Amino acid sequence: MQTTAKHPFASIALILFNITVISLFAKDLKAQKVIGPNVIAYYSTGRPLAIDSFPIEKLTHLIYSFGHLKGDSLYISNARDSALITRMVALKSRNKNLKVMIALGGWGGCKNCSAVFNREEGRKAFAKSTKDLLDFFKADGIDLDWEYPAVMGYPGHQYLLEDKHNFTLLVQELRKTLGKKAEISFAAGGTKSCIDSCFEWDKVMPLVNRVNLMSYDLVSGYATVSGHHTPLYANAQQELSTDFGVKALIAKGVPPQKIALGAAFYARVFQNTTDANQGLNQPTKFLKGVPYKSFKDQFTEENGFKYYWDDVAKAPYYYNAANRQFVTFDDPKSIALKTKYVIEQKLNGIMFWELTEDSYQNGLLSVIDDTIKAN
Repeated sequence: MQTTAKHPFASIALILFNITVISLFAKDLKAQKVIGPNVIAYYSTGRPLAIDSFPIEKLTHLIYSFGHLKGDSLYISNARDSALITRMVALKSRNKNLKVMIALGGWGGCKNCSAVFNREEGRKAFAKSTKDLLDFFKADGIDLDWEYPAVMGYPGHQYLLEDKHNFTLLVQELRKTLGKKAEISFAAGGTKSCIDSCFEWDKVMPLVNRVNLMSYDLVSGYATVSGHHTPLYANAQQELSTDFGVKALIAKGVPPQKIALGAAFYARVFQNTTDANQGLNQPTKFLKGVPYKSFKDQFTEENGFKYYWDDVAKAPYYYNAANRQFVTFDDPKSIALKTKYVIEQKLNGIMFWELTEDSYQNGLLSVIDDTIKAN
């Protein structure tokens, strides 16, 4: 039987061919791997066991709100809140990919931040105490909610121009102390003044996992004219919007994949608006907030509330002509549009204030999850 000898270059060519095919196949698999946007919930202090009733499986991040400063250290103020953080971490048994973070501050909760973070020893002590707390609770990171560095926030709280750079130094100290694996994020106001003046974006963003853009309360409790507090887009009467904030951050050089936009799981109610334009863009004063889980009981036609939709801003609102109340909020329709925006713009994710204000079942978190799965 006659045999044909193989040319040595043929064997080499076959090996190279196989390597190329495997490499292309691996790249193809990598390209097919779809990583969905982050879904980030703030959760304020409350009954520790109540958190078990929410669909935690639909979250990627859960942020305890809030720790505060005691001296120069991050501090959890009571045993109930410690129990809550412990419970949050335990929920990883239901969601193995869940990240649990501890937030500092909040509105009115950062009185001494400017004074403490103005000092190197203050920043070092805070970073060390943060690491100690994260290690103790087995939590995954820190969220800085200083409202606000370098611009006026809560009335009476100190703010200095040098806060802007001191915030950068704080983040640098945290990253050095916590290491590469810990998550670091921070909340930023969605207003032009905060985006322009609070942060050194080019220096801070390489060190953090994301910025949580507070694209809600854009019409605040100090407003004297009614408007949408969390619209997706601007309209002719209102420049501030979710889209405005996202585009402003990108213009500052912030990578889209590090921006989490904000959604509101609550309404803001304004009183004494005029009948014109269904109460929108009218002289007014803030009355109260209402959680989403109470909408169906409070904002009914029987109670005098009529639903409207601003198709330019992509924002819902109610108006009650009898008691002259204007209500601005997110609902399933606007939340779905915000979630689609996150996907289309390839943002880091969607975050919201706050989980305790959602319904236990079939709430706004479920709308976010359903929209992600459908897209």
